[in-house]
Amino acid sequence: LFPDTIATEPQSMVLVKRLLATSVSCITYMRGLFPESSYGTRYLDDLCLKILREDKSCLGSLQIVRWIQGCFDALERQYICFFFSLLSLNLQTVTELYQFKFKYKKEVPQMDIISNQGNLVSGVCSEDIKQASRLLIRKLYLLLQKLGPLPNDVTLTMKLFYYNDVTPEDYQPPGFKEDGSSGDLLFDGDPINLRVGSVSTGFHFMKMRVTTEKKRMATVESSLIQTNSPTEISHQGLDCEEED
Repeated sequence: LFPDTIATEPQSMVLVKRLLATSVSCITYMRGLFPESSYGTRYLDDLCLKILREDKSCLGSLQIVRWIQGCFDALERQYICFFFSLLSLNLQTVTELYQFKFKYKKEVPQMDIISNQGNLVSGVCSEDIKQASRLLIRKLYLLLQKLGPLPNDVTLTMKLFYYNDVTPEDYQPPGFKEDGSSGDLLFDGDPINLRVGSVSTGFHFMKMRVTTEKKRMATVESSLIQTNSPTEISHQGLDCEEED
């Protein structure tokens, strides 16, 4: 599922793309949005994951795949700041919000270590990065298992937000168009914010949060929220600018 080594910027980009695609796939599968035929199977250790594929018999899942590919274009250009996946009752009222935040580093400090065996070990530990990636997916999977059922008439939409200082004004990735709405999010019920986790490769940083109705989280708090854990509940808004 993830690259064996994450020591270069291209390898880091592959990891971030797969993390994003796997997360969105898990969300759509666990929330029952598309038929089984729209997914392939991958394994993360002992965890069986369903990954979206181009299923021409399901136009909805095909559109999501194209949106993910459009997001990849923005990632490669280092334009995208936020990626939102919205499940809503209509275009104004949000039921669930899945938020991904991205940061980039132009130059990554390198550190070489000579081990006892005389081998050269480069700075970023690939195994630590993969472990953080596995932890993020597992926490997301556990959260999705515990969430209450969705209404029957939900709609899935996706929004991208960019770093304005580097993104051309006329840029739109494939599959996306400019959104003329105010961007305000009105939740159905009392929203609660959950930080699922983050992964930093040295080249890229990705953080994931989930916001949903508080009543949907009643069975999740005891199993996911732990003292001194990176997963915690916050009522401070969609994305507080704390130190990452």
